[in-house]
Amino acid sequence: VQLQASGGGLVQAGDSLTLSCLYSVDTSSSYSLGWFRQAPGKERETVARISHSGARTYYQDSVKGRFTISRDNAKNTVYLQMNSLKPEDTAVYYCAASSGFASDPDYWGKGTLVTVSS
Repeated sequence: VQLQASGGGLVQAGDSLTLSCLYSVDTSSSYSLGWFRQAPGKERETVARISHSGARTYYQDSVKGRFTISRDNAKNTVYLQMNSLKPEDTAVYYCAASSGFASDPDYWGKGTLVTVSS
């Protein structure tokens, strides 16, 4: 499985940004996908997850109501719509694939930097 995230950039607080992650998978397998982030000096944390069908999602409390994860399996793409961005959302964002919805990721993509200025 290969994943390639894109869409990061420099925005102001209150702005919106959408991250995309194109993934290639073995068609015989089904993976949950997730977005993770790592801020400077901090550990990597889970932002959001979505099941293979898209029916199940999970959000970190700090992003609930502001971020939306979605996926288009026909396009092999997972998205993270981020609204009302805050400076504390500044981080490198990674997409990853997991064999189980809540399991540790099996595959990671390279990150994309999101910087939110105040």
